[in-house]
Amino acid sequence: MPSPSIKSIPRIAAIAAAAFILAGGHALAREVVIYNASDSVNTALVGAFKKKHPDIDVKFVSGSTGPIAERAIAEKAKPQADVVYLVNNTALEQLKQAGVFEPYEPKGSKILPAFRDDDGFYNKYFATTMCMVVNKERLAQKGLPMPVTWEDLIRPAYRKEISLPSPLKSGTGGAILTTFVDAFGWTFVENLNENVYQYSDGGSGGAQLAGAGEVAIGLTFDTTCFETKAAGKPVEIVYGRITPNVTEGGGLVAGGPNPAEAKIFLDFMASEDAAAVLGKVVGATAVPGHGLVDLKQIALWQMRRPVDMTAFRREFASRILKQ
Repeated sequence: MPSPSIKSIPRIAAIAAAAFILAGGHALAREVVIYNASDSVNTALVGAFKKKHPDIDVKFVSGSTGPIAERAIAEKAKPQADVVYLVNNTALEQLKQAGVFEPYEPKGSKILPAFRDDDGFYNKYFATTMCMVVNKERLAQKGLPMPVTWEDLIRPAYRKEISLPSPLKSGTGGAILTTFVDAFGWTFVENLNENVYQYSDGGSGGAQLAGAGEVAIGLTFDTTCFETKAAGKPVEIVYGRITPNVTEGGGLVAGGPNPAEAKIFLDFMASEDAAAVLGKVVGATAVPGHGLVDLKQIALWQMRRPVDMTAFRREFASRILKQ
């Protein structure tokens, strides 16, 4: 394309000046619109992003995963968001299949290959990993061995010594038990139920009971495991041979109103800077060197079959709660 002639420069300058005036005396505003499913984590990430990109105004909508994904899908014909992120792996795949995302590979990405979508539609930024909080004093009092694997938990010696979150009320419980069904089958869950003292309403309930010595073993998620131990409780953190987990990430909305700014934000999310923020509040980050959990020390379980949580909860209630 030819360069503008000398005569055209005043006209270009006039247009630029008019745009400057219309923008209130400031450079034309840049913005990015983000849908997210974790308000507190989003706030921390946006704060760090703004320090690096003060010229980009970040607007965001926060909510739970289901409504956020449904909104993005409903708006697909005329997208209002540029990025959807901090949603779980099930929602990421749902958004991909619905055509909400378009492929984008962040520049200079530090994210491990295992956390990248094979087709490039999204990246996962962290994993919440599931573990056991084991009360060593309770084990000694009862003469029980330290469990090493999840399979150990169905041993008769642990009868009524285990607590875990109910999958009917807790995403943590759902992640743990759907993994058990995927890896070991429903018979394992039925046998495990014989040893369950209580299904808690929340994800940290099992850890609380184990920390208090009311049961020997509580199943929960990583940050609660570490918090329980840091509180001085006589507990050991045990990861089984496989690690149930929930991953969360995000992607570029196809046809979003601010694609250039959206890509800058996604570049940031794939960086060490974002991982440093996440590492303070999550178990395992997709960028090595951050977070509470060393991914080299565990084996994240990759689900072999898709999970229909509504059907799973119905079957759990029928098979387990009626025992």
